[in-house]
Amino acid sequence: MAWKNQGGPWGGGGGNGGGQGPWGGRGGGGPSMPEPPDLEELLRRGQDRFRRALPGGFGGGRVIGLAVLAGIALWFASGFYRVQPGELGVELLFGKYLRVTTPGLNYWLPRPIGQVVTPNVDRTNQINIGFRGSTDVGGQSGARDVPQESLMLTGDQNIIDIDFVVQWRIKSAANFLFNIREPEPTIKIAAESAMREIVGQTTLEDALTIKRQEVELRARELLQNILDEYSAGVLIADVKLQKVDPPAQVIDAFNDVQRARQDKERKQNEATAYANDILPRAKGEAQRMIQDATAYREKLVREAEGEANRFLSVYNAYLEDKDVTRKRLFLERMQQVFKDSEKVIIDKGGAGVVPYLPLPELRRRSEPSAAGSEGVAK
Repeated sequence: MAWKNQGGPWGGGGGNGGGQGPWGGRGGGGPSMPEPPDLEELLRRGQDRFRRALPGGFGGGRVIGLAVLAGIALWFASGFYRVQPGELGVELLFGKYLRVTTPGLNYWLPRPIGQVVTPNVDRTNQINIGFRGSTDVGGQSGARDVPQESLMLTGDQNIIDIDFVVQWRIKSAANFLFNIREPEPTIKIAAESAMREIVGQTTLEDALTIKRQEVELRARELLQNILDEYSAGVLIADVKLQKVDPPAQVIDAFNDVQRARQDKERKQNEATAYANDILPRAKGEAQRMIQDATAYREKLVREAEGEANRFLSVYNAYLEDKDVTRKRLFLERMQQVFKDSEKVIIDKGGAGVVPYLPLPELRRRSEPSAAGSEGVAK
C-alpha cells in the first residue's frame, strides 16, 4: 500500500529514495508542496508585537489594570438616569421589582445587574372600541366601523350599534408593568365586556335617549372594578359614547318608527295642552253656575222669608185692630191700582166735570214720532 511504502502518512521516505510525506519536501519524486504554518510561532509573534506596542514593554500590566478600572468606573457611571416630569422610575434588580423613584436625577446599578423602566403616569391614553380612525363632534368622520366590537344585545332583545372610547392612565407603575402582560389589549377586552354587560341591562330606547350618561357612568365603574381585581394598576379616566344607533340594516325602518313615535308624542302633547286649557275653563264655568244657582236660591229663600214675615206682621196687626188694618190694606191696594191707570177727576157736587189733560198719553204718542224722525234724518 502507499502508506507502507512511505513509512506512514507523516513519516520518512519509503523504498523509492525517502521523501518527507505529504507536507515535507519532495517525496517519491512527486511535486513539491508548501509547509503548514506553525500555530505556536504565530501566537508567540502576536504576543511580542502586543508587548512592543505597550509603553514600557513588559511593564504594561499596570496600564491594563488602569484600563480595566476605567471600564468598571464607566460601567458604574452609566447607572445614572433621569426621570422626566410626569414619569416614575421603576428599579429592577436582576429583573425583580425593587422600588419606585420620583422625577429627577437618580442612580441605580446598570445592566445586566440592574434595570430602570420609566413609564409615563400623567399621559391620558385612549382606546377606540367599535371603530378605527378619527372621529369628530358630528359623528364618525374618517372612521371605519368594526361590527364585531360595536354590535351589542340590549335588555329588550334588540341589537344596537355602539362606538365608544376609553381614556385611561397609569395608577400604579409597578402593577401596570408586572401584573398584566399586554395592557392595552387587556383594557380593550375588559371595556368591551363591561359595556356589553351594562347594555344588556338597558332597553334600546333608554340607551338611545335618556340613559346615555348612566350607561357611560356604569360602564366606567364596572371596568374599573374589573381592572382593580386584576391589580392592573390602571385608572379609567372616562368612558365616552361616540355613536349609539340601531344596526345599519334596519336604521331606515327604525327612523320611521322614531318619527311615528315623535308624531304620537306631539299629538299627545297637543291633546294635553288642549285639555289643560279647556278643563280649567269648564270647571270655572261650572263653579260660576253653581255659585249663581246658590245665590239665586238664597235670594228666593230670603224673599220668601221676607214675604212671610211681612204677611205675619200684617196679620198680627190685623188681629190687634181689624178696621184700621182693613182700611190701610184697601188704601194700599187702591194706590197700586190707580198708579198706572188713567184717571178722570169729578168734583164732589157733580155739577161739572173737571177737564183732565192726558199728559201721559200725549207723551207716549210723541215718543214714536220722534224716533221715526230720527231714523229719516239718519
